[in-house]
Amino acid sequence: MNKFIVQGGKVLNGTTNVSGAKNVALKTLVAACLTSEKVTIENIPLISDFFVMVDIMKDLGISVVITDHGVEIEAKEIKKHQIPLDKAALARTSSMFISPLLARVGEAIIPNPGGCRLGARPIDRTIEGVKQLSATISYFSDDGYFHAKTTGLKGATYRFEKNTHTGTETLILTAVLAKGTTILENAAEEPEIDELIDLLNKMGAKVKRTSKRKIEIIGVDKLHGTHFRIQPDRNEIITFAIAAIITKGDVFIKDANPLAIKDFLEQLDQAHGGYEVKKDGIRFYYKDQLVATDTTTSIFPGFMTDWQAPWAVLMTQATGVSLVHETVFENKFGYVKDLKRMGAKIELFNPSVEKPEELYNFNLADDKKTYFHAIRVYGPTQLHDAVVSTIDIRAGAAIVLAALVAKGRTTIFGIEKLDRGYEDFEKRLTNIGASIKRLKEEDE
Repeated sequence: MNKFIVQGGKVLNGTTNVSGAKNVALKTLVAACLTSEKVTIENIPLISDFFVMVDIMKDLGISVVITDHGVEIEAKEIKKHQIPLDKAALARTSSMFISPLLARVGEAIIPNPGGCRLGARPIDRTIEGVKQLSATISYFSDDGYFHAKTTGLKGATYRFEKNTHTGTETLILTAVLAKGTTILENAAEEPEIDELIDLLNKMGAKVKRTSKRKIEIIGVDKLHGTHFRIQPDRNEIITFAIAAIITKGDVFIKDANPLAIKDFLEQLDQAHGGYEVKKDGIRFYYKDQLVATDTTTSIFPGFMTDWQAPWAVLMTQATGVSLVHETVFENKFGYVKDLKRMGAKIELFNPSVEKPEELYNFNLADDKKTYFHAIRVYGPTQLHDAVVSTIDIRAGAAIVLAALVAKGRTTIFGIEKLDRGYEDFEKRLTNIGASIKRLKEEDE
């Protein structure tokens, strides 16, 4: 198992880039499989999830050529209709191949998706939507696969019971080649979805938002090739922004778009964090003693659930008692135990909620008495070194942030999860002043 060794207490200063958005890049690979013509994608983050998706595509008989942070995809023929279980277990977006497989082959065998285990993350909302587009889908518990078939996809109107980012994208991908018009109601609003829509329209699709939460897809006979460049990852922007502020540093992030992180900047104003929007990016810096805030995660355009763990680390350095309320996933505070090992003063609790079915985006049936939906963070606290681990991508990033500000030398295991979402994370942090090394088993 690989690990990071982080010497805390270093002030971060300088300029950095962020990678193309992970939550766009992986979906563009699936979209490229909807046409037999060449699709070129630029600004691809070279993360482990990307290589897993490429392996799946090659297994399906699709030509994939990786260039310098780019990829050329040519799906002239799809030779298989089953996604390998071992690869699908590594990347949740593997389930989205159901769209090109049904559209072009008429059959798909898709494993129950893997990736980070952030609560139940029900795929039922997606499966029910695809069924409405004239597909028959059955789940076989003995092999762990969804078996889907269609004699021809047809447009339909479908309303999502709860907000689902991946579900919205999968339905869009399925509908673009279906006959007739598809209307998606209560569709997710994330900018990554609109970026995927831009790509599909450049490929000849007819997709548009008719309102904030409604998307219309008019099916076309075929799509064609195109060139597309992915925008910067807003989750990475937040990670490096907090790294700068928490270490009392000053870091300029190139090409950071303030509109994509508007709610984060508003929270940063409340916390007295420093930032300056410039023409070609955003500067983040330590301005004053941080103060406690009340933060609630929510669906777009609210405060992202992916920012929750890094924000909790920032609040360990703020004066007062901060509240962080998670409403998107039912069980997303697993990292707290490691922060406590580093000296953080955090209490888990369940706030009183009048209408939980309206507030919480997860299925209430998946909730358990042992799960907590909020934390109190007491600060400021001097964190110290410890031996800790990562449980998912963003929680792992939060642990690294804590190690940057902690006294002493922190060892972080399970960094393979970080590699799923961050390219050369330790190298980019080192370039702006961090002391962080990756050690492999053979280095011991």
